[in-house]
Amino acid sequence: MTTIEFNNEWKERLLNRFLKYVKIYSTSDPECESTPSTPQQWDMANLLFEELKSLGLDDVSMDDNGYVFGYVPSNLDGEDVPTVGFISHYDSSPDFNGKGVNPLVWENYNGKDLLLNEETGFTLSPSKFESLKDYVGQTLITTDGTSLLSADDKAGIAEIVTAVEYLLAHPGIKHGRIAVAFNPDEEIGRGAHKFDVAKFGAEWAYTMDGGEVGELEYENFNAAGAVVKIHGLSVHPGYSFGKMVNASLLAAEFIQMLPAGETPSTTRGYEGFYHLLDVTSDVSEAKLQYIIRDHDADKFEQRKTFMEKVVADFNAKHGEGTAEIEIKEQYRNMKQQFEGKMHIVDIAEQAMKEAGITPKIKAIRGGTDGAQLSYMGLPCPNIFAGGLNFHGPYEYVPLESMEKAVKVIINIAQSVKKILNNIEKTKG
Repeated sequence: MTTIEFNNEWKERLLNRFLKYVKIYSTSDPECESTPSTPQQWDMANLLFEELKSLGLDDVSMDDNGYVFGYVPSNLDGEDVPTVGFISHYDSSPDFNGKGVNPLVWENYNGKDLLLNEETGFTLSPSKFESLKDYVGQTLITTDGTSLLSADDKAGIAEIVTAVEYLLAHPGIKHGRIAVAFNPDEEIGRGAHKFDVAKFGAEWAYTMDGGEVGELEYENFNAAGAVVKIHGLSVHPGYSFGKMVNASLLAAEFIQMLPAGETPSTTRGYEGFYHLLDVTSDVSEAKLQYIIRDHDADKFEQRKTFMEKVVADFNAKHGEGTAEIEIKEQYRNMKQQFEGKMHIVDIAEQAMKEAGITPKIKAIRGGTDGAQLSYMGLPCPNIFAGGLNFHGPYEYVPLESMEKAVKVIINIAQSVKKILNNIEKTKG
């Protein structure tokens, strides 16, 4: 395997590319049914389309839904090696402000509190986030406390683009055909819905959408979204005795009917949960947005049934039609799609070890586009992108973690042939 010489010039390219990406407003919107769900995502799609063309990738395309594809040709002189893909999403989470991102770069982090915003006093502290202590001496990229960073998943995009740029600049690194894709709307569960797997043409792929260094995941939650609407009756408060039905008060009651010990902050590992994402309400109507998660398929179905029963019990108490629920499935646990295909995971694991990284194989407490893509015929494990504290103002990413992700991508590209040959020898 060819050694990767990732010097300061390449580190600067990676950093500057990432800083450029995160400044582009690209938040998605779960309330909009178009693809992309927001017009601002086109700014990222167009930039990536032009960038891949300028780097010299083959067959660069962008479809009417904002999916950007490109290819690095094989340099193996006709040898038959599977096309392998790398995928990241360019939308930012709607969970927190994604507009006006002002990234801050902290070189040689000293392990102490980082004052991100002098005006507000907003601070990123190891007393709250112990993981910071793991990155003393490294270069951290943070928010300024007023937005998320969008390292989820613009770190993954920067890593993929930098890796393919490196491969094109170093023809001595031998590899098969490499496919890359960037898509909208992952954060609202629709990133893979219009992904053209046949056109992409990869035998398998990897989403670069994980967290800390070493993460390698091929299990994830089964996921659904639930919207509960509660109908009230608005009457002038001075004349409302016996008449008013306050939907906001009913919503508070409904929230308490779900188990308090089955929320994201009270569960871990393989434990599932109900998560109240958003509440909008007035006297007339309340709208509660939930997500439902569980790794176990049977327990997942039980959770959906339970929420429907809670609504039924609520209506039995307050009158039929007081509450209604709509549950939409989002994605499924991709684990079963890797039966007989574990070489896909093995290749990524070996690529990490070659980069001096200890793989951390675990189940995702979340999901990626890879979960849906795996069910669409494109097995797609998830690899770390290096960011931490996603979806909020405490988000940050170490530059050195991003550099390691680039090396893993390059190692996968150049090791596919060797590892598949070893597998064949073992079978023989």
